[in-house]
Amino acid sequence: MTLIAFTFFILAGAYLAGLIGSMTGLGGGFIVIPLLTLLLHVNIHYAVGASLISVIATSSGAGAAHVKDSLSNFRLPMFLEVSTTLGAIVGALYAALVPAHLIPVMIGAILIFSSVMSLRKKNDNPSKQVSKLGERLKLNGTYNNGSQVIPYKVRHITGGFIAMFFAGVISGLLGIGSGALKVFAMDTVMNIPFKVSTSTSSFMIGVTAAAGAVIYFQHGYIDPVIAVPVATGVVFGALTGAKLLTKINSPQILRLLFAIVVSLLAVQMIYNGLKAHH
Repeated sequence: MTLIAFTFFILAGAYLAGLIGSMTGLGGGFIVIPLLTLLLHVNIHYAVGASLISVIATSSGAGAAHVKDSLSNFRLPMFLEVSTTLGAIVGALYAALVPAHLIPVMIGAILIFSSVMSLRKKNDNPSKQVSKLGERLKLNGTYNNGSQVIPYKVRHITGGFIAMFFAGVISGLLGIGSGALKVFAMDTVMNIPFKVSTSTSSFMIGVTAAAGAVIYFQHGYIDPVIAVPVATGVVFGALTGAKLLTKINSPQILRLLFAIVVSLLAVQMIYNGLKAHH
């Protein structure tokens, strides 16, 4: 494959990653890594490095659009980023110790868990339970659902903070942005509406990924030939996905999209990881 064809293929795949990543809050890394490793046979560590760049790009594109459309809860990610950034640094420091064949298996297992948990929660009614810590930190907010402005209250702040640290570790370790775990933590643990969870996750994942990307850069795992087209495609895809998200009024559609996409890719990642080991 020529360099031009290689670059074009990455651009097209990265656009799709940014599109779906911004709509589901996953960050695009869950498509970039299979694209690079399974189809283009890029070393898993370089794929993870490029994935972290794609996550930052997705967050930059989608996060800005979500803030403009009043979907992201601005105070909430600023609070939770303290936990995820610390976790990302810890995960990135230990990434080199993880055998290469285990990384896709771990990614697949986490994505399947996230898709199953996202489908378990059938209603998207805002919580009426009042959290004193949430009130004190002013984490409660509102979001637009069509023509409606719906208020919601954040609960289980401590549990969410701990879950975000774990999500940060996974982000630094596996390079997937851990958007799946962030969405799960906000949607299920903290009872934040799914539409807000995905948009807030898109806003958060860039900071988390940046912390891990610094470590990968120091290890020499970020190749500009791969990372530049990945970042370019993902940004344009993320902007498109963010615009589409504002037009979808049914959270069930987003849950189903989330579950189908990540489950298919998860099975493929696990299969290839186990196959490489043997």
